[in-house]
Amino acid sequence: MVRILFTFVFMLGGFLFCSPTFAQELGDGLLGQLGADGHKMKAIGAGLAVVGAGIGIGRIGGSAWDGIARQPEVAGKIQAAGIIFAALVEGAAFAAILLCLVF
Repeated sequence: MVRILFTFVFMLGGFLFCSPTFAQELGDGLLGQLGADGHKMKAIGAGLAVVGAGIGIGRIGGSAWDGIARQPEVAGKIQAAGIIFAALVEGAAFAAILLCLVF
């Protein structure tokens, strides 16, 4: 039940984060030629990037938790590696969000 609640909260946060995309004016580029559907595609793409990053970071955390439970003596190394991998996933998600919102 807690897992479902967290998933719902993260998805809701992702969609709320992407809602300012709907308020933008149409440009002259490719998405401007698509009309209002271009803004919807931007918001959906940014929302999928947020959801994908949440899933990736969740898997990293779960795997780190399992690894620490199996070998508590290397908890520091596992934690450091998990933080680095989570930062890489988050950086890729930010790049995807910027690409969705800017272009």
